[in-house]
Amino acid sequence: MRPAWRVADVRAAEDGLLATLPPGTLMQRAAGGLAGHCARLLADRGGVYGVRVLLLVGAGNNGGDTLYAGARLAGRGAAVAALLLAPDRVHGDGLAALRSAGGRVVAELPDRADLVLDGIVGIGGSGGLREPAARVVAALSGLRTRSGERPPVVAVDVPSGVEVDSGDVPRSVGGPSTVTADLTVTFGCLKPALVVGPAAARAGRVELVDIGLEPWLRADPALRVSEASDVRRWWPRLGPEEEKYSRGVVGLATGSATYPGAAVLSVGGAVAGPTGMVRYAGGARAEVLRRYPSVIATERVTEAGRVQAWVCGSGLGTGDSATTELRCVLATSVPVVLDADALTLLVDGSMADRLRDRDAPIVVTPHDREYARLCGEPPGADRVGAALRLAAWMNAVVLLKGDRTVIATPDGRAVANPTGTPALATGGTGDVLAGLLGSLLAAGLRADRAAIAAAYLHGLAGREAARHGPVTAADVAAALRPVIAALPR
Repeated sequence: MRPAWRVADVRAAEDGLLATLPPGTLMQRAAGGLAGHCARLLADRGGVYGVRVLLLVGAGNNGGDTLYAGARLAGRGAAVAALLLAPDRVHGDGLAALRSAGGRVVAELPDRADLVLDGIVGIGGSGGLREPAARVVAALSGLRTRSGERPPVVAVDVPSGVEVDSGDVPRSVGGPSTVTADLTVTFGCLKPALVVGPAAARAGRVELVDIGLEPWLRADPALRVSEASDVRRWWPRLGPEEEKYSRGVVGLATGSATYPGAAVLSVGGAVAGPTGMVRYAGGARAEVLRRYPSVIATERVTEAGRVQAWVCGSGLGTGDSATTELRCVLATSVPVVLDADALTLLVDGSMADRLRDRDAPIVVTPHDREYARLCGEPPGADRVGAALRLAAWMNAVVLLKGDRTVIATPDGRAVANPTGTPALATGGTGDVLAGLLGSLLAAGLRADRAAIAAAYLHGLAGREAARHGPVTAADVAAALRPVIAALPR
């Protein structure tokens, strides 16, 4: 997993590294990497020579990185223009390097550019863009390349205006509060805003430039980002001695006569997973068996037989029978996934004794509204912090759903999922996720790893389904199988 670091930790690491280097070395490393990524981007569009590059230059080191990178591009034949948004605080040596390489300073936004570098605000900024930067960024929509397209925007370290530690995007008043980039070239390490929260969507593709910072970073990043290699490493391997019971049995107390689709979808997620058997307990037996005849179906949890993990809540309802089924699930000694209606049933505190008495892991999967019901307030700007607070309070692994889902553990670890897609924002996809998560738990994965892997694969399945048009939850369930099969073994 890739770590992402808080601003304070990045600053401390930079100070430690700078003390060991000649002056200007770190900035030149950053500028060289930035210019290289810009050149590769332009190579796909005909090359660097003769293109018009616009630098939006703020104060301090972020502006310096941008100016030095612009000087390198000018040295390769680009026509580079710098718009200085804080002329009295511009990085003097960087500006001199740009002018020496043939670059020029402009007083206002030109009509044409083939590439824009956002060097307005770096990791020290907060509170969104202010004037005149907000006005300039708003006017970028009118820029066009030589072929009449919108020019790509490359953010320097982070998109200007985002809240770096939380990934929040401040609300705008009369104009954009942040830059929206096609590519972000970040230096030394990932920052939270590049991987979590609404800011991550502003970053576009993220490329990391190694400037030698890693040995100076603390051992406890703000969060980590899951990767395909993690899922591959954790995925259960089948041996010749395996049979259906040794692979794990997952139970699902989901759906009802009112919501049979939730049962079918959650079972669909479970059968795509690695377990050897699925047991269903609930009021949608007929619908489940019609779609999945291999499932063992009963009406109640107490009749289901032995399982290695339970999934409870999707479409279960909130009446007396649903309460009884949840209590029965919590009374077991196996890991449980609590989703949807099961979370609603926890709000009044009547299940607190069952939660406290459990030794086996619990994974809860709230979206923002369910989080607000559990905690009395929405997650807010800091989604990582919100997920960690709930995990500590419930002593459970929390999978806080969203475009960039956050998985948090009671001992203070957090992981951001990078595969999310807005295509998953449709009814029933959470049921599929819960079923897959339960299957991974039943197959023996640790609770946090099961949640991380389920979110990662669920996101990939959403992307795959979206390739063929508007997405339904059934499409996501169907896409899980090829996505899982594509994992290298």
